[in-house]
Amino acid sequence: MSQSTSLADYRSALTTPGSGRPLAASLLARLPIAMIGLSALLYVQRETGSFAAAGLVSAGSLVGVSVGSVVQGRLIDRFGPTRPLVLDTVLFAVAMAVLALAIEAHAPTPVLVVLGGGIGITEPMVGSASRALWGRLVKDERAKNAAFSYEAISMEVFFILGPGLAGVLVAAPWPGTGMVIGGACMVLGSLMFALSPAVRAWGPAEQRHGSLLGALAGPGMRTLALAALGFGIVIGFVEVAVPAAATEAGQPALGGVLLSVWSVSSVAFGVAFSLRPWPRQMSARLPALLAAFALLVALCAWPSTLWGLALTMLAAGAMITPQSSTHSAAIEIVAPEGTAAEAFGWVLTAITLGLAFGQSVSGYLVEHQGPSASFLAAGGAALVVAALVWLLRGTVRRSEDQSNAVLTLSSSQASRSA
Repeated sequence: MSQSTSLADYRSALTTPGSGRPLAASLLARLPIAMIGLSALLYVQRETGSFAAAGLVSAGSLVGVSVGSVVQGRLIDRFGPTRPLVLDTVLFAVAMAVLALAIEAHAPTPVLVVLGGGIGITEPMVGSASRALWGRLVKDERAKNAAFSYEAISMEVFFILGPGLAGVLVAAPWPGTGMVIGGACMVLGSLMFALSPAVRAWGPAEQRHGSLLGALAGPGMRTLALAALGFGIVIGFVEVAVPAAATEAGQPALGGVLLSVWSVSSVAFGVAFSLRPWPRQMSARLPALLAAFALLVALCAWPSTLWGLALTMLAAGAMITPQSSTHSAAIEIVAPEGTAAEAFGWVLTAITLGLAFGQSVSGYLVEHQGPSASFLAAGGAALVVAALVWLLRGTVRRSEDQSNAVLTLSSSQASRSA
Protein backbone atom coordinates (compact mmCIF):
# COMPACT_ATOMS: atom_id res chain seq x y z
CA MET A 1 0.00 0.00 0.00
CA SER A 2 1.54 3.28 -1.10
CA GLN A 3 -1.11 5.56 0.46
CA SER A 4 -0.61 7.97 -2.45
CA THR A 5 -3.30 10.57 -3.09
CA SER A 6 -4.28 13.23 -5.60
CA LEU A 7 -5.94 16.61 -5.25
CA ALA A 8 -9.17 14.96 -6.48
CA ASP A 9 -8.93 12.57 -3.52
CA TYR A 10 -8.84 15.54 -1.14
CA ARG A 11 -11.95 16.95 -2.78
CA SER A 12 -13.69 13.59 -2.63
CA ALA A 13 -12.90 13.14 1.08
CA LEU A 14 -13.87 16.65 2.17
CA THR A 15 -17.19 16.52 0.28
CA THR A 16 -18.22 13.11 1.59
CA PRO A 17 -21.92 13.13 2.55
CA GLY A 18 -22.33 13.76 6.27
CA SER A 19 -18.84 15.22 6.74
CA GLY A 20 -19.71 18.92 6.48
CA ARG A 21 -20.93 19.65 10.02
CA PRO A 22 -18.33 17.60 11.90
CA LEU A 23 -15.62 19.03 9.62
CA ALA A 24 -16.57 22.64 10.44
CA ALA A 25 -17.06 21.86 14.14
CA SER A 26 -13.70 20.10 14.43
CA LEU A 27 -11.96 23.14 12.95
CA LEU A 28 -13.47 25.36 15.66
CA ALA A 29 -12.71 22.83 18.39
CA ARG A 30 -9.07 22.32 17.40
CA LEU A 31 -8.10 25.86 16.39
CA PRO A 32 -7.19 26.77 20.01
CA ILE A 33 -5.42 23.45 20.71
CA ALA A 34 -1.97 25.09 20.66
CA MET A 35 -3.34 28.34 22.05
CA ILE A 36 -4.84 27.32 25.39
CA GLY A 37 -1.66 25.94 26.96
CA LEU A 38 0.46 28.93 25.95
CA SER A 39 -2.29 31.37 26.97
CA ALA A 40 -2.49 29.73 30.39
CA LEU A 41 1.30 29.86 30.72
CA LEU A 42 1.41 33.56 29.86
CA TYR A 43 -1.57 34.27 32.13
CA VAL A 44 0.09 32.54 35.09
CA GLN A 45 3.35 34.37 34.44
CA ARG A 46 1.59 37.75 34.31
CA GLU A 47 -0.25 37.14 37.57
CA THR A 48 2.57 35.47 39.54
CA GLY A 49 5.62 37.06 37.94
CA SER A 50 7.23 33.63 37.78
CA PHE A 51 8.15 31.75 34.61
CA ALA A 52 9.02 28.75 36.79
CA ALA A 53 5.46 28.52 38.12
CA ALA A 54 4.05 29.07 34.63
CA GLY A 55 6.24 26.30 33.23
CA LEU A 56 5.07 23.87 35.90
CA VAL A 57 1.43 24.61 35.10
CA SER A 58 2.13 24.03 31.41
CA ALA A 59 3.89 20.74 32.23
CA GLY A 60 0.91 19.66 34.33
CA SER A 61 -1.36 20.32 31.38
CA LEU A 62 0.85 18.20 29.08
CA VAL A 63 0.80 15.31 31.55
CA GLY A 64 -2.98 15.60 31.71
CA VAL A 65 -3.29 15.48 27.91
CA SER A 66 -1.08 12.39 27.72
CA VAL A 67 -3.40 10.56 30.13
CA GLY A 68 -6.69 11.95 28.90
CA SER A 69 -6.06 11.21 25.22
CA VAL A 70 -5.82 7.46 25.85
CA VAL A 71 -8.68 7.25 28.33
CA GLN A 72 -11.01 9.30 26.14
CA GLY A 73 -9.98 7.36 23.05
CA ARG A 74 -10.90 4.08 24.70
CA LEU A 75 -14.26 5.48 25.83
CA ILE A 76 -14.98 6.79 22.32
CA ASP A 77 -14.23 3.39 20.80
CA ARG A 78 -16.42 1.68 23.39
CA PHE A 79 -19.44 4.01 23.61
CA GLY A 80 -19.23 6.11 20.46
CA PRO A 81 -18.07 9.76 20.55
CA THR A 82 -21.19 11.67 21.58
CA ARG A 83 -21.56 10.79 25.26
CA PRO A 84 -17.84 10.85 26.18
CA LEU A 85 -17.22 14.12 24.31
CA VAL A 86 -20.24 15.90 25.82
CA LEU A 87 -19.19 14.81 29.33
CA ASP A 88 -15.54 15.78 28.74
CA THR A 89 -16.56 19.14 27.34
CA VAL A 90 -18.65 19.98 30.41
CA LEU A 91 -15.82 18.91 32.73
CA PHE A 92 -13.33 20.90 30.65
CA ALA A 93 -15.45 24.06 30.90
CA VAL A 94 -15.62 23.65 34.68
CA ALA A 95 -11.86 22.99 34.91
CA MET A 96 -11.08 26.10 32.85
CA ALA A 97 -13.31 28.26 35.03
CA VAL A 98 -11.77 26.92 38.25
CA LEU A 99 -8.23 27.45 36.92
CA ALA A 100 -9.01 31.05 35.95
CA LEU A 101 -10.45 31.74 39.40
CA ALA A 102 -7.44 30.13 41.07
CA ILE A 103 -5.00 32.22 39.03
CA GLU A 104 -6.91 35.40 39.90
CA ALA A 105 -6.85 34.40 43.57
CA HIS A 106 -3.06 33.80 43.38
CA ALA A 107 -3.46 30.21 44.58
CA PRO A 108 -0.28 28.29 45.52
CA THR A 109 1.70 26.88 42.60
CA PRO A 110 0.98 23.20 43.45
CA VAL A 111 -2.75 23.95 43.24
CA LEU A 112 -2.32 25.61 39.84
CA VAL A 113 -0.29 22.63 38.60
CA VAL A 114 -3.04 20.19 39.62
CA LEU A 115 -5.68 22.37 37.96
CA GLY A 116 -3.49 22.59 34.84
CA GLY A 117 -3.47 18.81 34.78
CA GLY A 118 -7.25 18.90 35.07
CA ILE A 119 -7.71 20.96 31.91
CA GLY A 120 -5.33 18.58 30.12
CA ILE A 121 -7.17 15.42 31.18
CA THR A 122 -10.60 16.83 30.32
CA GLU A 123 -9.59 18.56 27.05
CA PRO A 124 -12.08 17.06 24.54
CA MET A 125 -10.21 14.75 22.16
CA VAL A 126 -12.04 15.86 19.05
CA GLY A 127 -8.90 15.08 17.04
CA SER A 128 -9.06 11.38 17.95
CA ALA A 129 -12.77 11.18 17.18
CA SER A 130 -12.42 13.14 13.94
CA ARG A 131 -9.62 10.93 12.70
CA ALA A 132 -11.62 7.77 13.50
CA LEU A 133 -14.75 9.26 11.91
CA TRP A 134 -13.00 9.63 8.54
CA GLY A 135 -12.30 5.90 8.65
CA ARG A 136 -16.04 5.30 8.96
CA LEU A 137 -17.36 7.89 6.51
CA VAL A 138 -14.86 7.44 3.66
CA LYS A 139 -14.66 4.03 2.00
CA ASP A 140 -12.31 4.69 -0.91
CA GLU A 141 -8.75 4.05 0.31
CA ARG A 142 -7.14 6.91 -1.60
CA ALA A 143 -9.75 9.40 -0.41
CA LYS A 144 -9.36 8.06 3.13
CA ASN A 145 -5.60 8.63 3.00
CA ALA A 146 -6.27 12.16 1.74
CA ALA A 147 -8.54 12.73 4.74
CA PHE A 148 -5.78 11.57 7.10
CA SER A 149 -3.30 13.89 5.37
CA TYR A 150 -5.78 16.73 5.74
CA GLU A 151 -5.97 16.02 9.48
CA ALA A 152 -2.19 16.27 9.83
CA ILE A 153 -1.93 19.40 7.67
CA SER A 154 -4.78 21.20 9.44
CA MET A 155 -3.27 20.42 12.84
CA GLU A 156 0.02 21.94 11.72
CA VAL A 157 -1.85 25.09 10.62
CA PHE A 158 -3.45 25.27 14.07
CA PHE A 159 -0.02 25.02 15.67
CA ILE A 160 1.10 27.97 13.53
CA LEU A 161 -1.93 30.14 14.34
CA GLY A 162 -2.42 29.19 18.00
CA PRO A 163 0.76 30.67 19.52
CA GLY A 164 0.34 33.85 17.49
CA LEU A 165 -3.21 34.34 18.75
CA ALA A 166 -2.09 33.65 22.31
CA GLY A 167 0.68 36.24 21.99
CA VAL A 168 -1.75 38.87 20.71
CA LEU A 169 -4.47 38.24 23.28
CA VAL A 170 -2.16 38.23 26.29
CA ALA A 171 -1.73 41.97 25.60
CA ALA A 172 -5.47 42.52 26.17
CA PRO A 173 -6.53 44.48 29.29
CA TRP A 174 -7.14 41.17 31.06
CA PRO A 175 -4.29 38.65 30.51
CA GLY A 176 -6.68 35.70 30.83
CA THR A 177 -8.54 36.73 27.65
CA GLY A 178 -6.69 34.29 25.39
CA MET A 179 -7.28 31.32 27.69
CA VAL A 180 -10.99 32.06 28.00
CA ILE A 181 -11.56 32.71 24.28
CA GLY A 182 -9.62 29.58 23.37
CA GLY A 183 -11.56 27.53 25.89
CA ALA A 184 -14.87 28.90 24.64
CA CYS A 185 -14.01 27.97 21.03
CA MET A 186 -13.05 24.47 22.10
CA VAL A 187 -16.24 24.00 24.14
CA LEU A 188 -18.51 25.26 21.36
CA GLY A 189 -16.75 23.33 18.62
CA SER A 190 -16.64 20.10 20.66
CA LEU A 191 -20.35 20.21 21.42
CA MET A 192 -21.19 20.95 17.78
CA PHE A 193 -19.00 18.03 16.70
CA ALA A 194 -20.39 15.60 19.27
CA LEU A 195 -24.01 16.43 18.41
CA SER A 196 -23.66 16.42 14.61
CA PRO A 197 -25.74 13.71 12.86
CA ALA A 198 -22.78 11.73 11.48
CA VAL A 199 -21.15 11.55 14.91
CA ARG A 200 -24.37 10.65 16.72
CA ALA A 201 -24.91 7.83 14.22
CA TRP A 202 -21.67 6.29 15.49
CA GLY A 203 -23.18 4.14 18.22
CA PRO A 204 -21.66 2.00 20.96
CA ALA A 205 -19.39 -0.83 19.87
CA GLU A 206 -20.39 -4.45 20.19
CA GLN A 207 -19.34 -6.10 23.42
CA ARG A 208 -15.92 -7.70 23.00
CA HIS A 209 -13.42 -9.17 25.40
CA GLY A 210 -10.24 -7.41 24.35
CA SER A 211 -6.85 -7.12 25.99
CA LEU A 212 -6.33 -4.74 28.88
CA LEU A 213 -3.66 -3.14 26.71
CA GLY A 214 -6.36 -2.07 24.27
CA ALA A 215 -4.82 -0.63 21.12
CA LEU A 216 -1.29 -1.40 22.37
CA ALA A 217 -2.07 -5.11 22.21
CA GLY A 218 -1.00 -4.98 18.56
CA PRO A 219 2.82 -5.32 18.15
CA GLY A 220 2.73 -2.98 15.16
CA MET A 221 0.89 -0.40 17.26
CA ARG A 222 3.70 -0.47 19.82
CA THR A 223 6.21 0.11 17.02
CA LEU A 224 4.15 3.06 15.79
CA ALA A 225 4.07 4.52 19.32
CA LEU A 226 7.86 4.22 19.45
CA ALA A 227 8.20 6.14 16.17
CA ALA A 228 5.84 8.83 17.52
CA LEU A 229 7.93 9.04 20.70
CA GLY A 230 11.07 9.71 18.64
CA PHE A 231 9.20 12.37 16.67
CA GLY A 232 8.13 14.11 19.88
CA ILE A 233 11.65 13.96 21.34
CA VAL A 234 13.11 15.85 18.37
CA ILE A 235 10.45 18.57 18.51
CA GLY A 236 10.95 18.92 22.27
CA PHE A 237 14.69 19.48 21.81
CA VAL A 238 14.17 22.02 19.03
CA GLU A 239 11.47 24.02 20.84
CA VAL A 240 14.02 24.84 23.55
CA ALA A 241 17.15 25.10 21.39
CA VAL A 242 15.74 27.56 18.84
CA PRO A 243 14.66 30.29 21.32
CA ALA A 244 17.98 29.77 23.12
CA ALA A 245 19.88 30.29 19.85
CA ALA A 246 17.90 33.47 19.17
CA THR A 247 18.61 34.75 22.69
CA GLU A 248 22.31 33.92 22.34
CA ALA A 249 22.35 35.95 19.10
CA GLY A 250 20.80 38.94 20.90
CA GLN A 251 17.44 38.59 19.10
CA PRO A 252 15.16 36.76 21.59
CA ALA A 253 11.99 37.92 19.82
CA LEU A 254 12.99 35.93 16.72
CA GLY A 255 12.75 32.58 18.52
CA GLY A 256 9.04 32.24 17.84
CA VAL A 257 9.48 33.42 14.25
CA LEU A 258 12.06 30.70 13.58
CA LEU A 259 9.72 28.04 14.97
CA SER A 260 7.01 29.33 12.66
CA VAL A 261 9.40 28.96 9.71
CA TRP A 262 9.60 25.21 10.08
CA SER A 263 5.84 24.98 10.55
CA VAL A 264 5.30 26.78 7.24
CA SER A 265 7.59 24.40 5.33
CA SER A 266 5.88 21.50 7.10
CA VAL A 267 2.47 22.45 5.68
CA ALA A 268 3.83 23.17 2.20
CA PHE A 269 5.77 19.93 1.88
CA GLY A 270 3.06 17.89 3.61
CA VAL A 271 0.66 18.35 0.69
CA ALA A 272 3.33 17.40 -1.85
CA PHE A 273 4.35 14.34 0.16
CA SER A 274 0.78 13.03 0.35
CA LEU A 275 0.60 13.04 -3.46
CA ARG A 276 3.56 10.66 -3.71
CA PRO A 277 4.61 9.24 -0.30
CA TRP A 278 7.95 7.48 0.06
CA PRO A 279 8.99 4.80 0.91
CA ARG A 280 6.00 2.92 -0.45
CA GLN A 281 5.94 0.35 2.36
CA MET A 282 4.72 1.69 5.71
CA SER A 283 7.16 -0.59 7.54
CA ALA A 284 10.06 1.26 5.89
CA ARG A 285 8.45 4.70 5.85
CA LEU A 286 8.22 5.07 9.63
CA PRO A 287 11.98 4.68 10.34
CA ALA A 288 13.06 6.41 7.10
CA LEU A 289 11.14 9.62 7.81
CA LEU A 290 12.32 9.72 11.43
CA ALA A 291 15.95 9.19 10.37
CA ALA A 292 15.68 11.96 7.76
CA PHE A 293 14.19 14.27 10.38
CA ALA A 294 17.06 13.45 12.74
CA LEU A 295 19.74 14.26 10.18
CA LEU A 296 18.11 17.52 9.09
CA VAL A 297 17.69 18.72 12.68
CA ALA A 298 21.31 17.82 13.45
CA LEU A 299 22.31 20.15 10.59
CA CYS A 300 20.78 23.02 12.57
CA ALA A 301 23.87 22.86 14.82
CA TRP A 302 26.08 24.04 11.94
CA PRO A 303 24.93 27.63 11.08
CA SER A 304 26.57 30.49 12.96
CA THR A 305 23.86 33.04 12.10
CA LEU A 306 20.10 33.17 12.57
CA TRP A 307 19.68 33.40 8.78
CA GLY A 308 21.53 30.12 8.41
CA LEU A 309 19.49 28.57 11.19
CA ALA A 310 16.29 29.70 9.44
CA LEU A 311 17.34 27.90 6.24
CA THR A 312 18.14 24.65 8.05
CA MET A 313 14.89 24.93 10.01
CA LEU A 314 13.06 25.33 6.72
CA ALA A 315 14.58 22.06 5.51
CA ALA A 316 13.96 20.18 8.77
CA GLY A 317 10.36 21.37 8.97
CA ALA A 318 9.57 19.61 5.71
CA MET A 319 9.63 16.31 7.64
CA ILE A 320 6.98 17.22 10.24
CA THR A 321 3.66 16.83 8.42
CA PRO A 322 4.81 13.75 6.43
CA GLN A 323 5.46 12.01 9.74
CA SER A 324 2.16 13.16 11.27
CA SER A 325 0.16 11.95 8.27
CA THR A 326 2.14 8.69 8.21
CA HIS A 327 1.36 8.06 11.89
CA SER A 328 -2.33 8.62 11.20
CA ALA A 329 -2.38 6.37 8.12
CA ALA A 330 -0.43 3.65 9.94
CA ILE A 331 -3.20 3.33 12.52
CA GLU A 332 -5.42 1.80 9.82
CA ILE A 333 -2.79 -0.91 9.40
CA VAL A 334 -1.50 -1.67 12.90
CA ALA A 335 -4.33 -0.87 15.35
CA PRO A 336 -6.51 -3.80 16.48
CA GLU A 337 -10.04 -3.64 15.11
CA GLY A 338 -12.33 -1.19 16.89
CA THR A 339 -9.53 0.76 18.62
CA ALA A 340 -8.89 3.61 16.14
CA ALA A 341 -9.68 6.47 18.55
CA GLU A 342 -7.64 4.96 21.38
CA ALA A 343 -4.77 4.22 18.97
CA PHE A 344 -4.66 7.86 17.95
CA GLY A 345 -4.69 8.73 21.66
CA TRP A 346 -1.60 6.56 22.19
CA VAL A 347 0.16 8.34 19.32
CA LEU A 348 -0.62 11.70 20.97
CA THR A 349 0.57 10.38 24.33
CA ALA A 350 3.83 9.11 22.85
CA ILE A 351 4.48 12.47 21.16
CA THR A 352 3.65 14.35 24.37
CA LEU A 353 6.00 12.20 26.46
CA GLY A 354 8.69 12.72 23.83
CA LEU A 355 8.13 16.47 24.00
CA ALA A 356 8.49 16.46 27.78
CA PHE A 357 11.71 14.40 27.62
CA GLY A 358 13.21 16.45 24.81
CA GLN A 359 12.43 19.79 26.44
CA SER A 360 13.88 18.77 29.81
CA VAL A 361 17.14 17.39 28.38
CA SER A 362 17.45 20.25 25.90
CA GLY A 363 17.14 22.79 28.70
CA TYR A 364 20.09 21.24 30.49
CA LEU A 365 22.21 21.03 27.33
CA VAL A 366 21.43 24.60 26.27
CA GLU A 367 22.42 25.92 29.66
CA HIS A 368 25.68 23.93 29.92
CA GLN A 369 26.79 23.32 26.32
CA GLY A 370 24.81 25.71 24.11
CA PRO A 371 22.07 25.32 21.46
CA SER A 372 24.32 23.46 18.99
CA ALA A 373 24.75 20.59 21.44
CA SER A 374 20.98 20.36 21.77
CA PHE A 375 20.46 20.10 18.00
CA LEU A 376 23.10 17.37 17.77
CA ALA A 377 21.60 15.49 20.71
CA ALA A 378 18.15 15.68 19.09
CA GLY A 379 19.50 14.14 15.91
CA GLY A 380 21.40 11.43 17.79
CA ALA A 381 18.44 10.47 19.95
CA ALA A 382 16.10 10.27 16.94
CA LEU A 383 18.58 8.13 14.99
CA VAL A 384 18.66 5.66 17.87
CA VAL A 385 14.87 5.47 17.94
CA ALA A 386 14.75 5.20 14.13
CA ALA A 387 17.14 2.25 14.31
CA LEU A 388 14.89 0.53 16.86
CA VAL A 389 11.83 1.14 14.67
CA TRP A 390 13.76 -0.33 11.71
CA LEU A 391 14.61 -3.46 13.75
CA LEU A 392 10.90 -3.80 14.66
CA ARG A 393 9.65 -3.11 11.12
CA GLY A 394 8.55 -6.73 10.80
CA THR A 395 5.66 -6.05 13.21
CA VAL A 396 4.37 -3.34 10.87
CA ARG A 397 5.02 -5.40 7.73
CA ARG A 398 2.96 -8.32 9.02
CA SER A 399 0.07 -6.00 9.84
CA GLU A 400 0.45 -4.35 6.44
CA ASP A 401 0.40 -7.67 4.63
CA GLN A 402 -2.74 -8.69 6.51
CA SER A 403 -4.38 -5.36 5.64
CA ASN A 404 -3.52 -5.80 1.97
CA ALA A 405 -4.92 -9.34 2.06
CA VAL A 406 -8.23 -8.06 3.48
CA LEU A 407 -8.44 -5.37 0.80
CA THR A 408 -7.71 -7.92 -1.93
CA LEU A 409 -10.36 -10.29 -0.57
CA SER A 410 -12.91 -7.49 -0.36
CA SER A 411 -12.17 -6.43 -3.94
CA SER A 412 -12.51 -10.01 -5.12
CA GLN A 413 -15.85 -10.45 -3.35
CA ALA A 414 -17.10 -7.17 -4.80
CA SER A 415 -16.13 -8.29 -8.30
CA ARG A 416 -17.97 -11.60 -7.92
CA SER A 417 -21.04 -9.78 -6.58
CA ALA A 418 -20.99 -7.45 -9.58
